[in-house]
Amino acid sequence: MKQYVIIGNSASGIAAIESISARDKGAKIIVISDEDYPAYCRCLISYYLAGEVKEDKLVYRPEAFYKEHNVELHLNKKVTRVDPAKNRVVCADKSVFNYDSLLIATGARPKFPELPGIKKEGVFGFRTVKDAKEISGLLPVTKSVCVLGGGLIGLKAACALRKRSIDVKVVIKSRQILSQMLDADAAILAQKRLEEKGIEFLFGQDAQEIIGEGDIRALKVESGKVFSCSMVISAKGVQPNIELIKDAEIKTREGIIANETLRTNVENIFAAGDVCESADISTGGFAVNALWPIAVEQGKVAGVNMSGERLVYEGSVGMNSIDFFGLPLVSLGVYKAGANSGMEELKSANLKQGYYKKLIFNGNLLVGAVLAGDIKNSGILLRLIREKADVSGFKDKLLQDNFSYPCIINVVKEKECRYV
Repeated sequence: MKQYVIIGNSASGIAAIESISARDKGAKIIVISDEDYPAYCRCLISYYLAGEVKEDKLVYRPEAFYKEHNVELHLNKKVTRVDPAKNRVVCADKSVFNYDSLLIATGARPKFPELPGIKKEGVFGFRTVKDAKEISGLLPVTKSVCVLGGGLIGLKAACALRKRSIDVKVVIKSRQILSQMLDADAAILAQKRLEEKGIEFLFGQDAQEIIGEGDIRALKVESGKVFSCSMVISAKGVQPNIELIKDAEIKTREGIIANETLRTNVENIFAAGDVCESADISTGGFAVNALWPIAVEQGKVAGVNMSGERLVYEGSVGMNSIDFFGLPLVSLGVYKAGANSGMEELKSANLKQGYYKKLIFNGNLLVGAVLAGDIKNSGILLRLIREKADVSGFKDKLLQDNFSYPCIINVVKEKECRYV
């Protein structure tokens, strides 16, 4: 009987379980997670913090799921070392699990800046349900919070806190919010909406010190200004959890490098999810696209290949979607063309009316889009990017409202589109 080990119990790990059990009925699957919480939907934790989703709605798969799929589940157990020479993984408590095929789906963790006070109680990341529950538990005695970082995670946390009537200040080193997702114009629209709802921003500054004896009292920034707060949320990005393979000769850059079957350079070891660095369709290179739908897709493909079949993973497209108090935002693929990239940008915007559209082309290929306010054609644009469809001759029409699904079918299948 073949034995599979999956390190990680989130989106990609669950998807891999389903793929493996559908193809290898007699398989034994061992799942190891360093979290002590059952599989949950990580994308919902901001809604949980906001009080919009109850805890039971976070559950992604019930306990019965594991029994049905012949899974031996180990929670609150951390794998510290992968040993490819002996086909085994070693845990912090010295327990050992052997495998015939291994999936590393360890995800990523928040980055915490190195500054005085960063290890005080009341400093949180915002990545897990444990983070959300601990933050929520302190809100009855919390008046103000400082969020470090203006990316998607930080702003999700800020919005959730405002919905709980907490004063929020977001401290951002760059000159705009969402600098890894939006260009300056779209970011201004989002910033104005968030400011209208009471979120304050401090741009061009980094945190310098978290002040307090025991409890947090304030945050000091580079300019010397001090802002009162009783909680700090660090949202300065995430880093893939690759430490467990540091001695395993598995190739990495930002994440674990995986090929078109999501294998690593070790034949029976695979990677998927936020720890995986794989093909990026829009750039033609490799990237860690840390998104739930991508993690699910990668887990499915990895599970198929682990079970002995062959399924090619075509690659991912970086994409983000969020709604800030009724302002929808979508970013797909390349979100801004570099000065010497040779790429072309087309825009349609009315910032006063609250909408902005930008498309980015590399020759005759659509490689990216930024939409704010009006996102109804985002699915069509994503498919054009994924299919690498030739859009020559009607680039400007992609910004029109009448560009529809029947048209995308013609583009993909016939490489042409006719407009009446």
